Amino acid sequence: MKLKKQLTAHLLWLLVLVNPVLAQAQQQPGTGAGVSASLAALSTETLSHISPDTASADVLAAPADTVYPGQKNPFTEAQLREGEDKRFLKRALIPAAVLVGAGLYTMQGSGFYSSHDARDDRNRFAPHFSTKVDDYLFFLPVAYLYGFNAFSSQNRHDIRRQTGLLLASGALTSAIVWPAKKLTNIDRPNGEATAFPSGHTAYAFTIATLVDKEFRHKSPWVSVGSYAIASTTGILRVMNNEHWMADVLAGAGVGILSVNTVYWLHDKLARNKGLNTVVAPTVLPNGSPGVGLSVTF
Repeated sequence: MKLKKQLTAHLLWLLVLVNPVLAQAQQQPGTGAGVSASLAALSTETLSHISPDTASADVLAAPADTVYPGQKNPFTEAQLREGEDKRFLKRALIPAAVLVGAGLYTMQGSGFYSSHDARDDRNRFAPHFSTKVDDYLFFLPVAYLYGFNAFSSQNRHDIRRQTGLLLASGALTSAIVWPAKKLTNIDRPNGEATAFPSGHTAYAFTIATLVDKEFRHKSPWVSVGSYAIASTTGILRVMNNEHWMADVLAGAGVGILSVNTVYWLHDKLARNKGLNTVVAPTVLPNGSPGVGLSVTF
């Protein structure tokens, strides 16, 4: 029985790292010699007049470095279909549901390997573990996000729209995390309040997912590195006795869901419409926090 619990623990932590990567995995378009020169020379003006009936076939046929309106090159076929409902279901709702569901299943003493079991193992093997690294580690992907903007031409959006998408994703994550903390009202393993879900982990996966979306076409290792940092943040929250395992699993799901939702809505609202939309946190006239939408024509 003890061996089974240990194996379950390892599988749950593996789920945090592997599931987001699998959810974001893409099929890279072919780059063989069969791509015609005329197709590679398509201009953004021509592409903007593609009819809806032929858009899908043209997207699939377009080379990886085709420039589309409002976007930077190169682009994968999957990135050009960000607003499709089926892709949103596959890459956002299902991974988020799995992670949040795992968090709910293992909450407190529930589940085959519960959050209490994970806490007991932590106290048994590393009772004095303590570090502040997790308070800063999840910001690292933001640093190389803007570093890539400075030294690479392969970012997906310009820096202004990237920043807007980052702020909007963070605002949505906050809108889910903080009310959930108040509603669940679960104490942390160290006795402090508002445990579920983990805010550090949610923001870590928010940042990692956004970096993945902006640069996964540049190198798969960018995505792997971002999610590894996010996963390490979550693990350190448990090792520091700051959070239960369930908090971390649910936080990862919230971060993934938030970014994918923002990109999904952004694609539906702004793609090929000459719009530059930014969603950002704001303060309402009554002094309460809110979210503002800015659309530039």
